[in-house]
Amino acid sequence: MAPKSDPNYKIIAENRRARFDYFIESDLEVGIVLTGSEVKSLRSGQSNIAESYASVEDGELWLINSYIAAYKQAGVFGHDERRRRKLLVSRRELARLWAAVGREGMTLVPLVMYFNHRGLVKLKIGIAKGKKVADKRETSAQRDWNRQKQRLLKQSQ
Repeated sequence: MAPKSDPNYKIIAENRRARFDYFIESDLEVGIVLTGSEVKSLRSGQSNIAESYASVEDGELWLINSYIAAYKQAGVFGHDERRRRKLLVSRRELARLWAAVGREGMTLVPLVMYFNHRGLVKLKIGIAKGKKVADKRETSAQRDWNRQKQRLLKQSQ
C-alpha cells in the first residue's frame, strides 16, 4: 500500500534561481519567528524569497528582504511586508554558518519556505558559493544535454 501524502506539508515559496546562480555546498533546515498575521498570509500562499538572503549579525541569524504579503483582515495589527525576520538555529550550527560566511566567503541563500508535517513554517537555507558566467553557461549546457539524452533514449525504445 502506498504511503499517504502528509496533508500538513506544503511548499509556500521556492527560490528556483538559487541553484542557477550558486553552487549549493550544503543545506540546513531552520525555524523562523513570525507574527500571527504573517502565518495567516503564508497559509494563503502570498510570499516570495527570491530576492532575500540570510545574514549572521550580533550572534543571531536573520532573513533579510523576504516578502510576506499583508493580511487584510489583520487591520491595524498587521505586519511590515519586508521586515527582517529572525531565524532559529542551534549555537553550533550558527557558529558553523558564521565561519562559512566569514572565512570561506560563502553566502546563505534561502532555498525553500514550507510548512512541515507538524504545520510549522520552516526555511531551508543553502550554504552557497557564487557562480561565474562561464559556470552558468556550463550548467545550462549540461541541462540541455540531459534533456536531449532523455529524448533520444525515449525515441529508441
